[in-house]
Amino acid sequence: MAEHTCTVRWARGDADFLDRRYSRAHEWAFDGGAVVRASSSPHVVPPPGSDPAGVDPEEAFVASLSSCHMLWFLDLAARRGYRVDGYVDHAVGTMGRNAHGKLAMTRVVLRPAVTFGPGPQPDPPALAALHHEAHDQCFIANSVNTDVRCEPDVS
Repeated sequence: MAEHTCTVRWARGDADFLDRRYSRAHEWAFDGGAVVRASSSPHVVPPPGSDPAGVDPEEAFVASLSSCHMLWFLDLAARRGYRVDGYVDHAVGTMGRNAHGKLAMTRVVLRPAVTFGPGPQPDPPALAALHHEAHDQCFIANSVNTDVRCEPDVS
């Protein structure tokens, strides 16, 4: 099977470190060359310890679930002859305590809205079925214990 890599880089700089006031800002470098500014969540470590402009692991988790669902949806729609013009998902992840009492991403809700171009248009049941199949095929959703829900706009 394929391997997927990311290099995470952080440096202390001038911070004392032992006083725990060091910056949590760091970077993610991916094998294709993309470099992403990253940080701890400002909900976990208040600024200036975190960098609100950086992507935090929790946001990346939500984004990866949303992106995987979208990529499967686009593939399935194309296979069925539906021309997708646009796709927007305002996904939301919720932190909470899991069954073991540990903080975890306990729920991710995907709310995709899809616009279609000329040609065949899926009716609401067909659109809901496409989202259901995309969720079922999503590698990331199949890899986590989080309650991942898809609440698409099928109107």
